Amino acid sequence: MNDEQSQPLSQLQKQRLEKFTQLKNAGVALYPNDFQKDADIGEIRSAHDDWDEDKLVGLKLVFAVAGRIMSQRSFGKVAFLHIQDATDQIQIFVQRDAIGSEQYALFKKMDIGDIVGVVGGLFRTKTGELTVKANTVHLVSKSLRPLPEKYHGLKDVEIRYRQRYVDLMVNPRTREIFQRRTKMIRLLRNFLDEHGFMEVETPMMQPIPGGATAKPFITHHKALDMRLYMRIAPELYLKRLLVGGFEKVYEINRNFRNEGISTQHNPEFTMLEFYWAYATYEDLMDLTEKMFASLARAVTGGERVSYQGTEINLGGAWRRLTFYESLESIGGLKPEQYCDPDAARKLMFKLGDNVQVNEKIGKIQAKLFDLLVEPKLIQPHFIYHYPTDISPLSRRNDQNPDVTDRFELFIAGREMANAFSELNDPMDQRVRFEEQVKEKEAGDEEAHFMDEDYIRALEYAMPPAAGEGVGIDRLVMLLTDSPSIREVILFPLLRPEVNLAL
Repeated sequence: MNDEQSQPLSQLQKQRLEKFTQLKNAGVALYPNDFQKDADIGEIRSAHDDWDEDKLVGLKLVFAVAGRIMSQRSFGKVAFLHIQDATDQIQIFVQRDAIGSEQYALFKKMDIGDIVGVVGGLFRTKTGELTVKANTVHLVSKSLRPLPEKYHGLKDVEIRYRQRYVDLMVNPRTREIFQRRTKMIRLLRNFLDEHGFMEVETPMMQPIPGGATAKPFITHHKALDMRLYMRIAPELYLKRLLVGGFEKVYEINRNFRNEGISTQHNPEFTMLEFYWAYATYEDLMDLTEKMFASLARAVTGGERVSYQGTEINLGGAWRRLTFYESLESIGGLKPEQYCDPDAARKLMFKLGDNVQVNEKIGKIQAKLFDLLVEPKLIQPHFIYHYPTDISPLSRRNDQNPDVTDRFELFIAGREMANAFSELNDPMDQRVRFEEQVKEKEAGDEEAHFMDEDYIRALEYAMPPAAGEGVGIDRLVMLLTDSPSIREVILFPLLRPEVNLAL
């Protein structure tokens, strides 16, 4: 540990501010914009990591690279440092006789955390490390705060989330997660494009929120003097597009739900939703299996992934159970325990959860499922035929109208996707909305609003269709082996910070 890293932060900042003032008074440009890099470090390493010293000497190429100083060792007239850009790190060798006394004196005032530009050729040190021998070193941007202690990095979880910019600097694992996330979203787009889907955008601010059971955030548009809601889902707008004649559409974008925060929930999150005319929920099961397996192969190299110490097989055909079959075979319940409202309420009370007096049996069964079944669904499971009274936008099953042609996908003990054959009967949809309005008036803040325009759209006739929503953040968690949703969201929502100026 060097002297700088062992001192109190306030003292370190004071020293850096003093150095900043000295350099500025000496006429040194602390934030210039005239250094032009011509190569990324990752490109250099990829092209030359396997070259021996003789081959490097014969290269006679000069590179201009730029990056943040991550470590620094000084030996009088020479120094070694590592700089890091968006692609990789590389060692820099700085020699006073090579860059000149004046420039070397300025270099000696540079700190870990400063961004520098270096021009030089490649060679290998005695230890065999690929290194840039500097011809010139330029200060590009002066750092006023020290980086976390280099041997331990940034470990405090809350600081990592609040100061993601520092987390990304010092933790390679964090950078890898978000690079993988970007790759995954690109691959999902490619998969859907190749299957004939068209990407669209729908409103984030909506006069009537819909498409999910959730409490919305409320805002106000001043010019129109109207209340607006941050969308909880794009579903009803995407289905309006089916009415308009598009037959395969998808959207990847943000949803906002005024709910609690946990390892699986953030009020602002990313969803993929796609809709397919003339398809059923069973078609979506098949497509989802293909999509997840394809994504796993492209991202991890195989269909078996490790998540928190458990191997999960994303290949092949996944297990499919009805909602009630899962309550029995996995939850260990008998029909008389979950079909009778009084018995179900007593069981919920015994399990330590409260049930509202007028709560419908479907909602109670869903709570039983959440407690007794969902945590046990580690390998991929499609659970289908959900109760109609908890599926207000889903098509009723033709053989049993008390359930819907809906499924949810569970992996690693959590919901990953929700899908169903769409309800396109405007009369039935109106009745379902009216039931939701009654529940909202009774105090359910998550119940659906009445949406007259959506019903009007259905009255123009929507083709039979199936639609699905996939939680991107949870999918990234799975394929990066991340235990918390905050690990895969660049800037998760946190309580206001105390003592921000420190």
